[in-house]
Amino acid sequence: RWVKFEEKVEDGGERWSVPHVPALPLQSLFQLRTCLQKGTMLLDLDAPSFKEIIDKALSGQPEEAELQTELRERLAALLLRQPRHQPTKSPLRLLAELGLSPCRGRHGARPWLDWEQLLHPECPAAASLSFQLRNRFKKKVPPGAEAAHVAVGEVEFLEKPFTAFIRLRQGVALGSLAEVALPSRFLFILLGPRAEVKAYHEVGRAMATLLTDELFQRVARQAEHREDLIAGMEAFLDELTVLPPRKWDPSARIPPPSCLLSPHRRTAMHLPDRQSHGNGDTAAAGDRAGLGHPCSREELERTGRLFGGLLRDIRRKAPWYGSDFSDALHPQCLSAVLYIYLATVTNAITFGGMLGDATANMQGVLESFLGTAFAGSIFCLFSGQPLTILSSTGPVLVFERLLFSFSQDHSLDYLEFRLWIGLWVAFFGMVLVATEASHLVRYFTRFTEEGFCALISLIFIYDSLKKMLSLADAFPINWQYRLDNVTSYSCVCNLRRLLNPILACLTTSAPSSTPLHPVYPSPPAAPAGLSRTQCLGRGGHLLGTSCQYVPDVTLVSFLLFGGTFLSCTALKRFRNSRYFPAGVRKLVSDFAIILAILGSCAIDATLGLETPKLLVPSELKPTNPARGWIVFPFGANPWWVCLVSVVPAILVTILIFMDQQITAVILNRREYKLQKGAGFHLDLLCVSLLMVVTSATGLPWYVSATVISLAHMESLRKESATSAPGEHPEFLGIREQRLTGLAVFILTGVSVFMAPVLKVGSLAAGFGLFSKAG
Repeated sequence: RWVKFEEKVEDGGERWSVPHVPALPLQSLFQLRTCLQKGTMLLDLDAPSFKEIIDKALSGQPEEAELQTELRERLAALLLRQPRHQPTKSPLRLLAELGLSPCRGRHGARPWLDWEQLLHPECPAAASLSFQLRNRFKKKVPPGAEAAHVAVGEVEFLEKPFTAFIRLRQGVALGSLAEVALPSRFLFILLGPRAEVKAYHEVGRAMATLLTDELFQRVARQAEHREDLIAGMEAFLDELTVLPPRKWDPSARIPPPSCLLSPHRRTAMHLPDRQSHGNGDTAAAGDRAGLGHPCSREELERTGRLFGGLLRDIRRKAPWYGSDFSDALHPQCLSAVLYIYLATVTNAITFGGMLGDATANMQGVLESFLGTAFAGSIFCLFSGQPLTILSSTGPVLVFERLLFSFSQDHSLDYLEFRLWIGLWVAFFGMVLVATEASHLVRYFTRFTEEGFCALISLIFIYDSLKKMLSLADAFPINWQYRLDNVTSYSCVCNLRRLLNPILACLTTSAPSSTPLHPVYPSPPAAPAGLSRTQCLGRGGHLLGTSCQYVPDVTLVSFLLFGGTFLSCTALKRFRNSRYFPAGVRKLVSDFAIILAILGSCAIDATLGLETPKLLVPSELKPTNPARGWIVFPFGANPWWVCLVSVVPAILVTILIFMDQQITAVILNRREYKLQKGAGFHLDLLCVSLLMVVTSATGLPWYVSATVISLAHMESLRKESATSAPGEHPEFLGIREQRLTGLAVFILTGVSVFMAPVLKVGSLAAGFGLFSKAG
């Protein structure tokens, strides 16, 4: 059986082998060429049935090879015999046959006895047709495919070989002749005396391999004479690679390659030199354009009018607005929502904590949650590319830290100063949108894009590792712990405010035969069962040799971190494994992130250690009680601050423009096969307007997050549900819609009220997911 690759019958005729690249003897190809040169050839034959095809093939022989009437009748009766297809049986069915068969004989079950023949003993044709219609192999056949039949074998009553190559004018369903219900176009028949039976089999394999070659198919469909078909075979022979004898095992099966050379590239290799020597740079540029740069797209062409690009973006995206919600009704979108939600929550906690440290909690985790939810939801509803995920980024965080330090050094109110910068950035963004400045992104090279992606990815990975390494400071390991000295370890609460330091160093003498261990004197009376927090809260301090002991939280956290990362990677690749049916593998791969997170959190809960958990705010109030939810533009700073803010605003505008537009260019590459178009100007307008709101409310600034946006697109990849055996699923594009991003940001906002649930989640597992996104 050939569907792009070869499959052989194995295990006594019970199953098909794995697909592999067919390896042909060179002699069989030469014999096939001879058969095509001397045998019967019927091109564009009109015949509605297999019987009529055989009759015309037998009557259309050359005069020198014409068979006698008796031989033609016997040959026609042989070819018209009802075929019996190779059954593909499941393991459960094989076990049932083993249990139900009363007598299997010396060689096991009879391969010619089929279940369909037991169900239809009076009509073998009906049995074969029923098997053909119920064959699940049809879903592996690409849509629009046709069947080709190769019949080879030995016939005792023939003295010389009979060969026929037949091409039908239209594809005809030939009943149960094919394994699956497909129209048939080509037939090749080779029957001959018994002496060369193995040669017949190899010639048939060569013919089947030729018919799976896309270029030879094109030649065979367009051939008008025998010479055209021979020329197509000669072109096939020109591209063969011959392996020397005794240097390679012919029985070794070559696995299918991960990627195949396009037939268009193969055609280009044989173009005349006058075409290849013209302008090589032009062809290379065409290849690069096909790979991903939207430099020639309509989205980046200037109109020469104010807001012309913005209006064109709106007209382009408006017809798709309804489908942006209906296209999200797919189980894959659910897994994407859960995956990106966890990545977004972890990102909000990480950058919120960093912003809190950098700005004295003027912006913290709660502001990060609320800002992400608000800005992301608005962007997903009105942007030109809703697959983009807005988030705080590393470069913006660095600017916030520098701005806060500058404000402190010059006695300026940080939030008011930041408000004026945000207003100027929004103004400059509107100017860029009005002047269609986004067309400049056509000059971004692939090197710039890849370098930017690498930078952002390194920031993600660095932040994750930095947070994990900081656990060693928060949860130090007691290197002096000795198991043999466990009887001398104690820790009690001492409520005496002034403890004589001399008394703290007193020790009791012990027998000389035993090692000396420090024993502290009895502290003043303290309530029994007082916890560490209660003790410190009452002004006391801990006293004893085991007070500094901390369970190995750091090691367990690193195990959860690495386990989450590795399990995410392994489950994502489970789609291409050899275990379980394809539907189960796809389901596991789609929900890989969720399974990894749930597994890590379950292990963390089972161990019962006090590992760090997600820090989710539970109250809707600013992190710093000294500030409110609204930032007023005047009152705290001198009036000239609103003018001075222009200088840092220009720097932030450049930063926002580069960050936003490079991400947009990467997401809209041609290789992602997006169908609904981009919206560079509309995206920049949304980001600019959101700067006004986030600055006025003291929320973080948001821009497109490259890494999370790419992860969002990867989680929405569409692949062909049916692919030929041995062939990787074909990439069909991205499931373009607005609902997944909108659901992610709504869940992020609701997370403030889900604190009791999210606080169970392991922070180490979240950082593992964070590094996986990077």
